[in-house]
Amino acid sequence: MIGDSVTLHTDVEINQQDRMTWYFNYTRIALITGNQSKICTDDQCKERFRDRLKLDHQTGSLIITNIRTTDAGDYKLKITSRNIANIFNITVLDVPAAQQDEMKRKSVKEGESVTLGPGVMKKTSDVMTWYFNETHIAEITGDQSKICTDDQCKERFRDRLKLDHQTGSLIITNIITNIRTTDSGLYELKISTSRFNISRSFTVTVTGEYHLVFQSMCPLEYS
Repeated sequence: MIGDSVTLHTDVEINQQDRMTWYFNYTRIALITGNQSKICTDDQCKERFRDRLKLDHQTGSLIITNIRTTDAGDYKLKITSRNIANIFNITVLDVPAAQQDEMKRKSVKEGESVTLGPGVMKKTSDVMTWYFNETHIAEITGDQSKICTDDQCKERFRDRLKLDHQTGSLIITNIITNIRTTDSGLYELKISTSRFNISRSFTVTVTGEYHLVFQSMCPLEYS
């Protein structure tokens, strides 16, 4: 979907002898030789991707951020030192801006529930991991799931997180916001397969009221 980040895996660890080249529709877009790397060395590539390409310097994996419909096509990885050539085909779902906003930005009232959906068909081999403000909160691997495996997450959400095992959706029940804590924030879904990762972000805003009560520690004086 437009706006996602996608990582294309090489499934190797880089050594000094490796020479890796990434192509998009037969045009070179990135090169790694040993510990040196180059991305978009020509104006056409720079204009198309506009600093949205990154390389993992340990594996050589290609990361495309804030993906667009014009990024759809064939990406080819060639590792000449190992005689490896892989092709990845990327299709970008063109969702209208209003629908994207509805899917990725949720405004809910305190006490309500909200469902964050992946927007893709879940496969049994997929690993779906959910984060809240960069903290791991839930994971589905096949038909197995984990929710809040650490005490901090358990204390914050208190059994209010659920997972849909068919879709991978995250459900937050009895949404809260108060002076001490809030469910408002950035939720991120990472979908991992053997060939690629997809990262999708959701912004949740909780609307509600909380009241502060002040108690004076000084006696009042009346004249």
